[in-house]
Amino acid sequence: MNYKNAINDSKKGILIKLHVSAGSSQSIFPAGYNEWRRSIEIKTKAEAKENKANKEIISKIAEYFDILAKNISITSGKNSKDKIILIKNVPIAEIYRKLEGKSNGL
Repeated sequence: MNYKNAINDSKKGILIKLHVSAGSSQSIFPAGYNEWRRSIEIKTKAEAKENKANKEIISKIAEYFDILAKNISITSGKNSKDKIILIKNVPIAEIYRKLEGKSNGL
């Protein structure tokens, strides 16, 4: 599947490229796959102000993968729509398994 282009295994954990739509009517992850950006889309209700969208991103992804939020960090793009997050202590196979179970355009 194309979404695998957005996921990389690293020594520190799993890196996932995200494209964020802040200020949406719903909070959704995954919200599709952006082939041009090679990133998984996420929608947040929170606006991209005062770090609110970033906090919601971490919370939503932690909930989706059923992990603690402390295992997720934004490594790149904190002030951008295009971000890279790091997920620690989760095998890449588990990330793939969870995402393959979703049909939101992935």
